[in-house]
Amino acid sequence: MVQESAAAVTFPALLMHHAAVRGHRPAIREKDLGIWQTLTWKQVADEVLRVAAGLADLGVAAGEHVGVVGENRPRLYMAMMATQCLGAIPVPLYQDAVAEEMAYVLQDAEIGVVVVEDQEQLDKMIEVSDRCTAIRALVYDDPRGLRHYQDPRLLSWEALLQRGDQHTAAHPDAINQRMAAIGPQDTAAMFYTSGTTGKPKGVVLSHHALIDRARAIERFEGLTDHEDVLAYLPPAWIGQNMFSYTQVLTTGFTVNHPESPETVAIDMRDIGPTYYFAPPRVLEGLLTHVMIRMEDAGRFKRWLFHRAMGLARRVGAHVLDNDGTVGAWDRFKYALGDLLVYGPLRNTLGMSRVRVAYTAGEAIGPDLFVFYRSIGINLKQLYGSTETSVFVCVQANGQVRDDTVGPPCEGVEIRVADNGEIQLRSPGLFTGYYRNDTATAESYTDDGWYHTGDAGYLDTDGQLKIIDRAKDVGRLADGSLFAPKYIENKLKFFPFIKEVVVFGADRPEVCAFINIDLEAVGNWAERRGLPYAGYTDLASKDEVYGVIRECVEQVNRDLSQDPKMSASQVARFLILHKELDPDDDELTRTRKVRRAFIAQKYEVLVEALFAGRERQYIETEVKFEDGRVGRISANLRIEPAAVVAPEPLKKVA
Repeated sequence: MVQESAAAVTFPALLMHHAAVRGHRPAIREKDLGIWQTLTWKQVADEVLRVAAGLADLGVAAGEHVGVVGENRPRLYMAMMATQCLGAIPVPLYQDAVAEEMAYVLQDAEIGVVVVEDQEQLDKMIEVSDRCTAIRALVYDDPRGLRHYQDPRLLSWEALLQRGDQHTAAHPDAINQRMAAIGPQDTAAMFYTSGTTGKPKGVVLSHHALIDRARAIERFEGLTDHEDVLAYLPPAWIGQNMFSYTQVLTTGFTVNHPESPETVAIDMRDIGPTYYFAPPRVLEGLLTHVMIRMEDAGRFKRWLFHRAMGLARRVGAHVLDNDGTVGAWDRFKYALGDLLVYGPLRNTLGMSRVRVAYTAGEAIGPDLFVFYRSIGINLKQLYGSTETSVFVCVQANGQVRDDTVGPPCEGVEIRVADNGEIQLRSPGLFTGYYRNDTATAESYTDDGWYHTGDAGYLDTDGQLKIIDRAKDVGRLADGSLFAPKYIENKLKFFPFIKEVVVFGADRPEVCAFINIDLEAVGNWAERRGLPYAGYTDLASKDEVYGVIRECVEQVNRDLSQDPKMSASQVARFLILHKELDPDDDELTRTRKVRRAFIAQKYEVLVEALFAGRERQYIETEVKFEDGRVGRISANLRIEPAAVVAPEPLKKVA
């Protein structure tokens, strides 16, 4: 465990500490043209100080917001560090957001300087600059495609460094003075919420809040400066920022940047991270690839895989926890399975060296969670949010269960309100929402507890169980519990299903929209000689409906065994004619379903499901990546699913 940095209470102080104590050790790696390039802590600190001086020369003042837009790139990370060295505030933006979405953040945060990755992001800034008049400088990392750009606000990274050198020559101690003036309660960063229910809000977080939570987990997991993490999720998401920026600076380990989003799987196998973080959607995608490969394997390999996985589901998690419940014969068989199946599978996933893996962002299906733990990956759930600096509850080794998110972390207090909402107090809580005192005040109870908006309870072991978002948990017409996320996660465990939205609150039964996974279902169709022209055509095939119905009915059988959820079996479903898309406002940038918006946008389909119709025509507006708007239409088939009668409770004699 790294304790010697405890005296450093701000991010600039942490950076300078690591440069002095472990200056020769790798801080950042990036894969470029197939070769991993390494920057040491000393090299990073030296360049950050030059960038900070360059930003100071551009007039960046303490408390000013600086935009950062792009994939995970060393220079963008150093731009955030440099901004903090000035007492200014980095504001990461989602790199896949369209220009219009970025305009809202740029205007709301009054951003004057933006550091972008490449031409794609620069074009978005130029597109909205007539509305975002505060922008005075646009710094870019990658110069490709920019030779003929004439905008006077443009500045290359190299030119920024030169300005920094000139500024330092004229003001040799200016940056050190500005770093010394920063206190732990000053704002360190601002992250915008995903906007599930409305316009995104700027969440203001202090140096103390972020560093305190990172140190709590450092102690909890025994993290050292020899950990390796892979930065592959959006830098604008607080989860990625905590694992690949905040904790890197707190503990002093190495963050690795993949060559591109398309090479993440290969780059992960190269690096072999020891500390890993993935939201459920990433873990679902990895499992889908595994199952596709198994379908393409020979008969013996498929037989061996399914036999080994049957054993793993039964004893794998117990072996991982070393709880003494697995007999010698099962241990021997599991060791053989590890040699032949589980070990090679972990290697394929790039997880051979993973010591600690976390999942968060939304609830994970129990089947998916158990799968990873059963093959020997120490996957654990955590609970938190942007407003809480991520870490509220974390599962401890040996006490991991698929139905809880663990007990409260060090320093966190939790209580459950009368309406079932989880409320908390924590050192990691945000300072407030930027320029939104009303929303900030509404986030707290009268006696100072933070409203999480989640429904759940603490079990007898002190572990927190999350049921769903409090606003989404409801009742069917007969009063039975309806928790949509629970049902959706069970359906998304199947590799053929990518996204699900279920409806049932105040209704007599449950119905569902389903998005198929184009890669998995397409592979399945090709192996059966089933031709298709694209997503819409494939989604309408009778054979595909048959496969999805089998998945739905399997979930119904599982739900029938749960006394609380047996009434929530899916009675009817349809396969949507298009994939739910953030560009169409159906998902947030972190891929969370905007449930209320979808219910309103596809109201005609919802009513058709509950009316028992066999088909329903729909015409939908869609946005293309180049900004064009089009319309697609389909006459969607509505399929009934068998509902299983719940087993009667056995009477105890």
